[in-house]
Amino acid sequence: MLALFTKCLIGAAVVLVIAILSKNKHYFIAGLVPLFPSFALIAHYIVGSERNMEALRMTAVFGLYSLLPYAAYLMSVYYFSHFLSLPGTLISAALIWVLFASLLVAVWSRIMVGTL
Repeated sequence: MLALFTKCLIGAAVVLVIAILSKNKHYFIAGLVPLFPSFALIAHYIVGSERNMEALRMTAVFGLYSLLPYAAYLMSVYYFSHFLSLPGTLISAALIWVLFASLLVAVWSRIMVGTL
């Protein structure tokens, strides 16, 4: 229970940092904070300790490819923000992310996992 509470506090701290950064003259730095690899560190530790180093390397390579759905999300935010409301922009961009992430998982599962 303490671990869950600690994770919630860390999440709240990240949101607070983003909120503070979004109000200064370098507001764009707020977009960098969520990219700190906190969850990746946790995932890589778990994979590396429960599997093997090859699985860790495969997870890292998949992480590189996972930047594609994120890039599609960011491009969608930029594109949709020209003619949709904020909620419409973010919902549309999130759906684009889901589409690209689904395609990535499907292709990765067929090509990479099928070869193992």
